[in-house]
Amino acid sequence: MTLDYDTLRVIWWALLGVLLIGFAVMDGFDLGIAALIPFLGRADGERRLLINAIGPTWEGNQVWFILGGGASFAAWPPLYATSFSGFYLAMLLVLMALILRPVAFKYRSKLEDRRWRRAWDIALCVGGVVPALVFGVAFGNLLQGAPFSLDHELRSIGGGSLLALLNPFALLCGLVSLSMLMMHGAAYAAVKTSGPVADRSRYAGGVLALVTFVLFALGGVAIARWIHGYTITSAIAANGPSDPTLKTVASSVGGWMASYSVRPWTMAAPALGLAGPVAVFFLLRLRADRAAFVASAISVAAIIATAGLATFPFLLPSSTAPDASLTVWDASSSETTLFVMLIATAIFLPIVLAYTAWVYRVLRGRVEPAHIESNKQAY
Repeated sequence: MTLDYDTLRVIWWALLGVLLIGFAVMDGFDLGIAALIPFLGRADGERRLLINAIGPTWEGNQVWFILGGGASFAAWPPLYATSFSGFYLAMLLVLMALILRPVAFKYRSKLEDRRWRRAWDIALCVGGVVPALVFGVAFGNLLQGAPFSLDHELRSIGGGSLLALLNPFALLCGLVSLSMLMMHGAAYAAVKTSGPVADRSRYAGGVLALVTFVLFALGGVAIARWIHGYTITSAIAANGPSDPTLKTVASSVGGWMASYSVRPWTMAAPALGLAGPVAVFFLLRLRADRAAFVASAISVAAIIATAGLATFPFLLPSSTAPDASLTVWDASSSETTLFVMLIATAIFLPIVLAYTAWVYRVLRGRVEPAHIESNKQAY
């Protein structure tokens, strides 16, 4: 059985979204707990409890990040090239912050010196805060459009400075991302720990859930009233060649909101994005930790899906040359490449999911201080 080129493009757009959501849900609570370590753990033993709650799984959760980058490289080469070159300094900042995390895991407990461990706790916090913030800033700039154009050989030209990327709306999106992942981390900490640490996690998760709700709502108001959205105004062949210059694009304030009138079912994403944090707040107050974590995962997925569904079919709009914007229909790899990759994904993605499910089943249950003290392999 063969699939049409336009169908393959939509499938890979959806798969890219799934991989990004998978990374945010699976590695998001790792980043959130790392960001909260100085606040949830008031003593060394409590901080070790939090570290060991994510220590056995954080490395496996990085698979989703690698898969997302690989998928964008193979399925959407212009998107990969333009985003990684245009956001180069931001990507470098994320990479440097992510490097801190494994180093801190390995070296924190090598010495019992209080200042040594405190320094690595700060490094872990930075390794959680910076990626969570920058990923949100990147989404904020995607919604506004990136400053790039294409030359006659379809090579990307341009790109903003790091300071230009840190504009008010992008910072708002960064704060949405940071509060969202910290909420997710606090919910996971409530599931995996007990005693005072779990109590603090429930309180912090509730506060962060309310902050996420408010910031996400403010982001929606900003998009509706001040941020330019993009619309394709010319005919475009869904199964045509990958040439972004074969279309015309217009921008208008509130343009992204038009997708909800065209596809009303997409309203489910922002609705869940608002309802999820509210559910997390009440479930944590009721000490229904597992249900709160599920609600948190749903809200994370919904908030990311909101951006993806609102901007469809755009992958990366251009603020300086709108006609050069990259879309699902004109920035993909060849039909053969997408089909072969889809077969490989159909084989290996279920293996990844099954292995992940098995790992979490084996490691289910709360992390107890006695286990850490008796286990020489603990962080």
